[in-house]
Amino acid sequence: MAHIVKTITLPNGKEIHIETGRLARQADGAVVVRCGDTMLLATVVSSKETKDVDFLPLTVEYKENFAAAGKIPGGFFKREGRLGESEILISRLIDRALRPLFPDDYHAEVQVMVQLISSDREEQPDGLACFAASAAIMVSDIPFPDAVSEVRVGLKDGKYIINPTVSEMAGLEMDIIVACTNDSIMMVEGEMKEVSEEQLLNGMIAGHESCRQMNALQDQLRAELGLEIRKYDTYDPTPEFVEKASALVKAGIKEVTDSMAPKQE
Repeated sequence: MAHIVKTITLPNGKEIHIETGRLARQADGAVVVRCGDTMLLATVVSSKETKDVDFLPLTVEYKENFAAAGKIPGGFFKREGRLGESEILISRLIDRALRPLFPDDYHAEVQVMVQLISSDREEQPDGLACFAASAAIMVSDIPFPDAVSEVRVGLKDGKYIINPTVSEMAGLEMDIIVACTNDSIMMVEGEMKEVSEEQLLNGMIAGHESCRQMNALQDQLRAELGLEIRKYDTYDPTPEFVEKASALVKAGIKEVTDSMAPKQE
């Protein structure tokens, strides 16, 4: 895989760097995302075999290592512990944005791992985690048609702050995380202090504009790599099967639903 480094500057002047082709080369896709001295490594691996299930077996794990802040866990067990509450919540934020974008008939196992490998204790990693996860998939051959990104949007003194630092978090009137593709807002989650509908809407728009920039960067990476998307088997029923099954049971179901019979009958 070619070694590629890209940089974008968000409207608030923050630079985000993304790199692929250097670390975790055995994964299907891997990127390193950096803002300030906060760095995330995102990797994705997907099975070549399709499972005979009717859902996407997707696993997302976000992990913040003590070593990212130059620390060693204290106590008797000097090792990294299980996921904390914050890490579980961030894992869910990533999952909610990614899961609807996979093809409906793609049922191969997918594992997305996002690790905080460096923290400068100012730039928060949660607003970059989904961007890193999506970028890792976009630089792989896994079928994933639309890039998605997440940003944290804060409102303070009438101004919107994209991915506010830890210092800027104090006194925010609104604190939301927005996940967006180029065309749609996939998810909004957060809290606010009695802001108007217009302020919330404008915050979502500001977040969407930044996400579009980050999505464009992912699209550039995929285009430069020139990857061929993998072919996969699907266990979804064929149109012929659906038609045959419908002919067998549709009339009977309609007869039951149209009748006014009591529940017991």
